[in-house]
Amino acid sequence: MAPGEESDSGMGSMPDSSKDVTPEKKRRECKYDDDDIEDETLAERLWGLTEMFPEKVRDATFTLYCGTKTGLKSLYGFTRSSFWILFSSSAILFAPVMFEIERAQVEEAQRSQQKQVFK
Repeated sequence: MAPGEESDSGMGSMPDSSKDVTPEKKRRECKYDDDDIEDETLAERLWGLTEMFPEKVRDATFTLYCGTKTGLKSLYGFTRSSFWILFSSSAILFAPVMFEIERAQVEEAQRSQQKQVFK
């Protein structure tokens, strides 16, 4: 090779692109490269991860999930029923007592007013 001649590395007469690329250009190029990839939803990613676990692990996880879901539904229903019984019973049992206390207070107030009027 003669002095002053550049070696041809199979790229033809293309300029060396690593010298011309600025960090801003690299960011723009990366941005366009990311746009070509289709976005996956979270559900699709999780479904893809299931393939790396054995069938027994997936079945056990599914059974645990279903059992937990059923248990929580039952607990929720029981709690609702319990609160309904508790509050309705307390209203039925304590309402008459509260009415009697209120009536006694009103009568006492009337008596004290009558005593003040007659003094």
